[in-house]
Amino acid sequence: MASFNKVMLMGNLTRDIEIRHTPSNTAVGNFGLAVNRKYKTQSGEQREEVTFVDCEAWGRTAEVMAQYLGRGRPVFIEGRLKLDQWEDKNGGGKRSKLSVVVENFQFINSGQGDGGNSGGGGGGGGGYARSNAGGGGGDSYGGDQSGGNQGGGNSGGGGGGGDFNHDDIPF
Repeated sequence: MASFNKVMLMGNLTRDIEIRHTPSNTAVGNFGLAVNRKYKTQSGEQREEVTFVDCEAWGRTAEVMAQYLGRGRPVFIEGRLKLDQWEDKNGGGKRSKLSVVVENFQFINSGQGDGGNSGGGGGGGGGYARSNAGGGGGDSYGGDQSGGNQGGGNSGGGGGGGDFNHDDIPF
């Protein structure tokens, strides 16, 4: 049976990224993302609805996001849906939570205009590229979880992610 689990969202962080570490010292960043949708009703009235999405990033992706992004900052993320299920400690039965695991992200410029960015459309497998993809321009960072090159090309020394040193990111 074929399946496909891919999420692409652009929105604003609802809070600063909270970094924790696993026992093996892997960084895990948790944050919320607010995604707006504007639409017109049948009567012609403009409306806006907001969807709040819980997200988590792992490894170097989490560290870079926490360092350069904060509450209110716009960001474009690519990732996958994850469903967590557990038993309520207070006897409330089964609980579940749907969240997005970030595999790549792109900084979105919140200011007007962006004159100097050029290059590939983000990289998979640890690639880093300055990009104009997404309309707003910005920097793209492909994190630790993506398996192989997912297209868009890599620049800045990252072939397929294997030889890429995350300390070479120029910011």
